[in-house]
Amino acid sequence: MSLAQQLAGVRILIGRARHQTSALSSGLKALGAEVIEIPFIEIKPPRSYKTLDAALRQISKYDWLILTSVNGVEALAARMRRLKIAPAQFSQLQVAAIGPATRNAVEILGLKVALVPEKYIAESVVESLRGKVEGKRILLARAKVARDVIPRELKKMGAAVDVVEAYQTVVPVASKKKLRALMKDRGRRPHIITFTSSSTVRNFVAILGERGRQPRIVLDGIQFASIGPVTSETLREFTLPVHIEAEDYTIPGLVRAIVAGSSR
Repeated sequence: MSLAQQLAGVRILIGRARHQTSALSSGLKALGAEVIEIPFIEIKPPRSYKTLDAALRQISKYDWLILTSVNGVEALAARMRRLKIAPAQFSQLQVAAIGPATRNAVEILGLKVALVPEKYIAESVVESLRGKVEGKRILLARAKVARDVIPRELKKMGAAVDVVEAYQTVVPVASKKKLRALMKDRGRRPHIITFTSSSTVRNFVAILGERGRQPRIVLDGIQFASIGPVTSETLREFTLPVHIEAEDYTIPGLVRAIVAGSSR
């Protein structure tokens, strides 16, 4: 079988936010998969930019800026434009980006990335900053709902951490009807569903029913593919199985894991 046909005949449901599906979708389609796109999350502005804007206006007081997603970078860039804050005003900052996609977005913004952890999860960010943050001021721009590993552990190291809400994730209203209809159609149901964050898991369960009871029935026989251990942990919290997990916590890593999992 040629590389282009490794996923031939495999229907894969992608639940990323609509504006972020292209890399995963194109990677899977290039391998012959039939891709279905129904977003489980929608990225929206926070209720207020007051806290984020205040931090940006005082950016010179910080030693480190931590960004844990491309969404956070895009929100930061938008507010910088709105407030007419030039990237040069960040010159004194050390910037930590959680992974290569976030690093690329930061660099496109015109900022230099000082640190990318070995593994693209919060715990690895913390370990990478060990010994570097005592007595330092840190700005963490992230989603409204997120794990508290980074601020909690950095405070233990003696850092002063300001957490600001840069965006929020919500359940797309239009996806509810589409997803429920898809799962009821035996001829169209996906063979694999991808999850690229804990938010995609939580919203998926919210769309399909109460804490796994309805999903366990509806999803019988479908494989779940997770981008990494944090997302896998969230799946298990909802009593949902993890059939495929990427070793490299990136979109290309998830594509490789799906190929490997489908060939078993």
